Amino acid sequence: MTTPDIAARRVLGACAALVVGALTLTACGGSANASNDDGKGGKDSPRTSTAKVVISAKDGSTGASINATGVKVSGGRLTDVKMTVAGSGQAVQGAISADGSSWKPKGQLERGTKYEIDATAKDASGRTAAANSIFTTVSSANSFIGTYTPDDGSTVGVGMPVSFTFDKAITDKKAVQSHITVGSSSGQQIVGHWFGNQRLDFRPHEYWKAGSKVTMKIDLDGVQGANGVYGVQKKTVSFTIGRSQVSTVDVNTQTMTVQRDGKTLKSVPISAGSAQHTTYNGQMVISEKFVQTRMNGSTVGFGGEYDISDVPHAMRLTTSGTFIHGNYWYNKGNPPFGREGTSHGCVGLADVQGAQGDTTAKWFYDNSLIGDVVIVKNSPDKTVSPDNGLNGWNMSWSAWTAGSAV
Repeated sequence: MTTPDIAARRVLGACAALVVGALTLTACGGSANASNDDGKGGKDSPRTSTAKVVISAKDGSTGASINATGVKVSGGRLTDVKMTVAGSGQAVQGAISADGSSWKPKGQLERGTKYEIDATAKDASGRTAAANSIFTTVSSANSFIGTYTPDDGSTVGVGMPVSFTFDKAITDKKAVQSHITVGSSSGQQIVGHWFGNQRLDFRPHEYWKAGSKVTMKIDLDGVQGANGVYGVQKKTVSFTIGRSQVSTVDVNTQTMTVQRDGKTLKSVPISAGSAQHTTYNGQMVISEKFVQTRMNGSTVGFGGEYDISDVPHAMRLTTSGTFIHGNYWYNKGNPPFGREGTSHGCVGLADVQGAQGDTTAKWFYDNSLIGDVVIVKNSPDKTVSPDNGLNGWNMSWSAWTAGSAV
């Protein structure tokens, strides 16, 4: 029979043994303050790279920008970026910036195209980070583009407006116009005017100052122009205004006086429209130049009255087909050239076939710039419509500014 004292001593002894065992187990497991831990972040385990690679177009996205899509990294430097057309594997050329922080394609991407980007970077310790994205750029159906004139780097006449023609109807005109800014070194106020829903022109109150530089900033990428339709353009365009040349055609006298920088260069005979096919009055801007071009009356509303394949020294004044051009087919007899109007609305200058030789038409062609102004007066016809060509100068300043959306 066991006494109570003996039983109590046995229980205490067992407890002591358990404590010793627990201490032993703790010692075998290592101290909680040891320099090496259990592999979850200790100095002997690999850590994640501090470089963070971000591709602007998210994986699986549609509607990606054709201008701003690219790659950036923080906490490291890009080491390699490959961009391809998904499916075909066609490479898209691009370049990593000098500091290794970004990459972008060398050119504009195509609309409605699926691309893939694979990018890798390293942090200061050489650890690698990577990112991948397969995405599709904004489709043609869901985007709009504006073709514009004049071209970047060009030199133009004092009458040249900035003119945009959009390939989609614009319903949010304010949003679109506010993302196109036009400024001049002359300090002239420049205002936009909408002709309908697809054309936006900019001009100052008076002709541009000769010798000034005009800069146009287009920031339409991602701008919503209509329901579900977004812009895709982002660029800066600059052009220079040349000397001031304004030529005045007087239909009464069948002459044209050419003035440059306020001084008369020359007065020359012209042949304006006939009594049946009169020439528009008003200020018209040269928008195109052709050493030779075909003119077919059927394309501008006439019948088979004329079709001349080699009209020399032709310069367009209206969209509807008014040109100032060389004329080699006039009657060389009586009356001589410049005594009466014989054209179908154009302004003719004496010339020879083949656009060769020292002729009045060649002289005027050689001395004219896109954007020069030709004014027609004293014609029995009406004043040309402001949107028939680049001819917004035929609108009062108050009417022009009333057509601005901003």
